[in-house]
Amino acid sequence: MIPLESKLENEVFAFNELEDKLKGLGFTIAGNWDYNHGYFDYKLDDEVGYTFVRIPFTAYEKEVDQQGSLVTLGEPFLLTHKYQIGLDDHANAGAVGGSFNQFAEPQDPDASIDDKWISIGKTLVEKAESQLLEE
Repeated sequence: MIPLESKLENEVFAFNELEDKLKGLGFTIAGNWDYNHGYFDYKLDDEVGYTFVRIPFTAYEKEVDQQGSLVTLGEPFLLTHKYQIGLDDHANAGAVGGSFNQFAEPQDPDASIDDKWISIGKTLVEKAESQLLEE
């Protein structure tokens, strides 16, 4: 994980407006969001693993899924998950566990990040700053 210094950190936004603006830049809401926190992800690479620019958010007023909710942004960062090839030795076994846990655990959930992604990640964060802080 590589932190990306940003003017977005600690800024408060209406969640729906934030989501619309970041989606326009290519960000998506990460699948592991919750009612009080989550991440906006921009996938940079998926050749040997997944490399993302990730912007964390935390509920500030109301829960994230409620109308009129406000969120605070955290410090953006780059993250790479290098996935393993083949079967996951630690996958849940059994009829229920095996049927729902079909994805392998990352081989290295915090793998090293190529320098080219660092500069691209910084540029994406700057675009997000420009889009979100333009007013």
